[in-house]
Amino acid sequence: MIDFDFAALRRIGLNNTLINQLHHAPEGAQLVRITEIQREWLTVHDGKAEFRARVLPALHNADLAVGDWVLSTTLAHDEHWLSALLPPTTHIARRGNDGRHHSLVSNVDTALLVMGQDNDFNPRRLERYLAIVKTASVEPVVVLSKADIAQDAQQHMELLRQRLPASIPLLAINTLSGDAVTQLSPWLGAGQTLVLLGSSGAGKSTLTNTLTRANQQTGGVRHGDSRGRHTTTARSLHLCASGACIIDTPGLRSWQPDADETSIAASFEDIDALAAQCQFRDCRHASEPGCAVRGAVDGDRLRNYHKLLREARRGEQTALERIAEVAKWKVMQRAARDKRR
Repeated sequence: MIDFDFAALRRIGLNNTLINQLHHAPEGAQLVRITEIQREWLTVHDGKAEFRARVLPALHNADLAVGDWVLSTTLAHDEHWLSALLPPTTHIARRGNDGRHHSLVSNVDTALLVMGQDNDFNPRRLERYLAIVKTASVEPVVVLSKADIAQDAQQHMELLRQRLPASIPLLAINTLSGDAVTQLSPWLGAGQTLVLLGSSGAGKSTLTNTLTRANQQTGGVRHGDSRGRHTTTARSLHLCASGACIIDTPGLRSWQPDADETSIAASFEDIDALAAQCQFRDCRHASEPGCAVRGAVDGDRLRNYHKLLREARRGEQTALERIAEVAKWKVMQRAARDKRR
């Protein structure tokens, strides 16, 4: 087992679960955490300072993400090389429009889902974020930003309280105010790692600056639709005075959960619990008699649930299965047109 400074590494999120993986680490290796990934290099932190490192061939095929814990080896000319990856305790990923897996962050305890109370307010997109983090076994906290300028703050809170399960924390925050630290203090304990997820212009970098004094660049939003301008271009990890660390992320335009139907269904815990009371075990909560879900869940939330299930189903299909499904729908549409004639 390698030597390490637990107190120093705890500042950047080390916990006992990860320590148990170090028993077979080679002597002379150094435990570090990835704080930023660029095309040609990575930035890692050893609990005391950041430095740049490169990846040895053994890790070229590893799916590295900000938040990963890796072993670093110092070679000639004081060059730092990453030689091994510790299996992450949690891993948040999305699926692109091409069906490919895209890693976002690893080893996070809490996801702050930031949504602006301007034109950025979108309950359907928020439910998509919730599905992504809950399928990764990460606890979500919904943060409604721009509470200081919102005209419909009370209505937004009431709408989400009615629509979302009561178990999900829901906060309205002025990201520029020091009060944000107090409001989020239950999740900012020593050794905790948080990630901020949300669209561009929602206030993620502003909140990061408030919580960590990171002095990240921030920008305004367009007046027409409140869309941000992507001032944050890479995921990066920052330290809080409380001993927690925060990973800021760029706004993403494509958010498809990297999960199967079962995981998506379980992430909608209110629907999943009510489904046990349906008359039919395979009830899809559409038009079946004796459905316990339709009358108890917000209609738009239920439609969004079905949409995410369809996306998950398509994501599990092979290329040939997708071609066959398209052909089947073409035949059905042609038959419907012929019948109308």
